[in-house]
Amino acid sequence: MSLKTAEPTESTDPGTAPAGIVESAWTPESNTASRDMILLLDGATSSRDALEKLLEESGYDVMGTGSCGEGLRLASTGRCDVLVLDERLAGFDCGDLLAELKSASLTAGIRVILLVRGGALERVRALDLGADDVLSRPFEPFELQARIRLQLRLKKSETELRDRLRILGQSQQASRAAVVAREEIGREKSGFRRALKAGLFMFLVAVAAAGAVYYRFSRRVARDIQRNDAAVAALNRRLANQQDLIERAHKVGEQMKASGPATAEREQQLVQRSKQLRVGLAQASADSSGDLRGELAETEARLQRLEDQSSLADRVIKDYARSVCLIYVGVAFRDADTGRSLRYAATQEGGLSQDPAGNPELTLESTGPEFRLDVLGTGFLVSRSGRIMTNRHVVEPWWRSDDFDEFTKTGLRPVVAEMRAYFPGSSQSYPLTLLHISQQADLALVYGPVEGLNRKVLALDGSAQGTVRGEPIMLMGYATGLDAVLARVDDAALQNIVSESRGNSRQILDRLAEKNLIRPLITQGHLGDVLPDQIVYDAQTAAGGSGGPVFNRDGKVIGVNHAILEGFGGANFGVPASFAEPLLARSY
Repeated sequence: MSLKTAEPTESTDPGTAPAGIVESAWTPESNTASRDMILLLDGATSSRDALEKLLEESGYDVMGTGSCGEGLRLASTGRCDVLVLDERLAGFDCGDLLAELKSASLTAGIRVILLVRGGALERVRALDLGADDVLSRPFEPFELQARIRLQLRLKKSETELRDRLRILGQSQQASRAAVVAREEIGREKSGFRRALKAGLFMFLVAVAAAGAVYYRFSRRVARDIQRNDAAVAALNRRLANQQDLIERAHKVGEQMKASGPATAEREQQLVQRSKQLRVGLAQASADSSGDLRGELAETEARLQRLEDQSSLADRVIKDYARSVCLIYVGVAFRDADTGRSLRYAATQEGGLSQDPAGNPELTLESTGPEFRLDVLGTGFLVSRSGRIMTNRHVVEPWWRSDDFDEFTKTGLRPVVAEMRAYFPGSSQSYPLTLLHISQQADLALVYGPVEGLNRKVLALDGSAQGTVRGEPIMLMGYATGLDAVLARVDDAALQNIVSESRGNSRQILDRLAEKNLIRPLITQGHLGDVLPDQIVYDAQTAAGGSGGPVFNRDGKVIGVNHAILEGFGGANFGVPASFAEPLLARSY
């Protein structure tokens, strides 16, 4: 199983290069609808000018100065929402400047972002001085923009809370005044007293309702934060940017190129050794000929195994490679209570909102694009009617997986939003529908409208005679997912495909299919062990190869690849074909 998505990759640091600022792919190019006021207090004219230009292009009103006195005067006007302050003007040249700026009576709750030079100690010191946020130079432009947006949201929340507290205080004053009035009127106004009690009761009900609304709102915000953290953690664990994708493809390509010559070299060495042993045997005495005959027999047996494997590979590739497909699964997340989808938070301008760390924000209330995790696996054709065999954990990636716990703990449930198959030699993808899931093994049967492809059907062999220890086997699939597919693309096409698709797995697959570049990876080995519910072999595989067929020397499928011990090789595991045959026997 293999997961991919895209992350922004380009940016320029305003702290070190005032000109040529480039925004992240996630950052909207303009923010003209927002007219918040940003105050820049920086003694360095060049960096202050660069920051002014960046924030003005982002749609903010900006005031900049290098003077502490002028900065305090501008802050005291009450028009400023966020102050971006250079550390050189805080706490040293202007006394306790931060304390004055944070005075509510002076600046009406202005939020302060302190720019420092240095690492963790400098940032801790800045927070101790009273800054609301700290950013170390050099930094990325989109990170500063994200931190400003966060501070604006916090300021808005504080303002709303102050307004609510003010209204609540006024209501309490009115209530106390009403109680005093009631005592002055006394028992003579019993009817008025009852009305006053009713009013006080209604006021208390309103306060309780407001408290309940605030509690529900705070819980919803907390759950949104948890969900966003879970998604970001998943992205950080599983996803790579475009350059990483290209570099991994190059690395896998080098490994694949090296494996071919190694096999040919091993065969040539065995042939050469066989010739040497035959010459030595002809010249050897009767006493020493026994050892030479034994070594010659072993060498020729190894050579025969290599030839058998080569013959098996040629035959199976020719007959069945075009019947082994790459399966794409897009996993979305729904709220368990409301059914709403987890989506990227959208800005008013149609862009995507970011958190202070530059990660995309996710919420259930947004109308932005749906958040998905991309899963890749392998399947193979088992009937002319379009039925395809694969693993259960490919079509239900959350099955027996801890990777999705971070989402389910926040009330989300994973669902398959899209599932498609890509066959070698076909320029299009085919939608897949789940037919059956095995309750005894990691197997699933899906259907795709591929009857017109005219591909050969792979035959299953679940008999004991088909799985013999020590016999050669061959494994076919899309191990390492996109990496191995892209590894066989020339550099120019690779750069073009990844760049145009912006690292999106689905778009990359569509482009590869259009160019007829989707082909399974074939590896060979030997059957090491046959267990009641597992077959064990040393043919190399990796994530993405799940669901691939395991062929015996007769070209029949004796197992479905479903687990690896570690890395790309070692002892790997398949579900015996005897577990797959009952699924095929079931009707639609």
